[in-house]
Amino acid sequence: MTSLPEWIHTLKVIALQKTFGSARLRGVGVVVSVAIAGLAIFALTHALKNVDYEEVFGAIRRTNACTVALALMLVATSYGSLTLYDLLALRTIGRTDVPYRIAALASFTSYPIAHGVGAVALVAPVIRYRIYSYHGLGVFDVANISFLTGLTFWLGNLTALGLSLLGAPDAISLIDYLPTPVNRLLAVALLLGVFAFLLWTWRQPRRIGTRRWPVRLPSGPVVLLQIAIGIVDLGAAALAMYVLIPAGLNIGIFRVIAVFIAATLLGFASHTPAGIGVFDAAILIGLGGEGRESLIAALLIFRVLYHFLPFVIALGLFGGLEGWRSMHAKR
Repeated sequence: MTSLPEWIHTLKVIALQKTFGSARLRGVGVVVSVAIAGLAIFALTHALKNVDYEEVFGAIRRTNACTVALALMLVATSYGSLTLYDLLALRTIGRTDVPYRIAALASFTSYPIAHGVGAVALVAPVIRYRIYSYHGLGVFDVANISFLTGLTFWLGNLTALGLSLLGAPDAISLIDYLPTPVNRLLAVALLLGVFAFLLWTWRQPRRIGTRRWPVRLPSGPVVLLQIAIGIVDLGAAALAMYVLIPAGLNIGIFRVIAVFIAATLLGFASHTPAGIGVFDAAILIGLGGEGRESLIAALLIFRVLYHFLPFVIALGLFGGLEGWRSMHAKR
């Protein structure tokens, strides 16, 4: 049984995640999340009208096993690169003594479980603390790791979105209702913002935060590595979605990547479990048109490979680890 002081430390990790945000900003965040979820449910309901579900299941059955295997390999690549988020964060805070296998375990269990229940900012730090505390990391260490892994996520997402919009500036016009030239300007602004941050960290070591929670930012070369890892993570996941979409739909790869990242960010902002409803609505609206049944079939297969399977595996790993530690503590 976990002692009360341990859970008090765990709750402190959650509290530290809120250090930078005011109550007013958090309130705005809740309103935005609810608005995104509500609009997405309305849009998804409209997108699913007159869908032939027999054809959807038929398209699933017709999907080639080799295609599913390739998508699964890309999903594994995405989650493999995800484990490097924690490793980079550990090296940034100077904890070179923590081996990769522990970083990989913390990363692979925290992300699928937290994303699956729809509370990444609350659940992921708790899971990380439960794993890292056995290896000498404290509350502030875990809070810094959570912040730095989030930084890697956003740097990779924004860079990949900017690059994909340069290749297909009209890709998300059905989602953001902005004309192609404006989306192209948005892509340039995103890339310039990432470049400015890279330049800022390259010149000298940077620190942000408060006296209570000082955060050491990674150096410029490490930021560049963060961007590369983030692009690999998102790129592999988007490619997994791309290979599942039938070639007959004639959907370009840059469009898939741009819509996929936009859908991921909207799902993340909504805080719904696995972005359910929000992610799906964005995919169907952004990539929709003819052959909706085939697209829905590809989306369902992707959901199983990318969200359901990792969630079940991560839950089993974390539950097994907690059970083993509890039995060991009793002995």
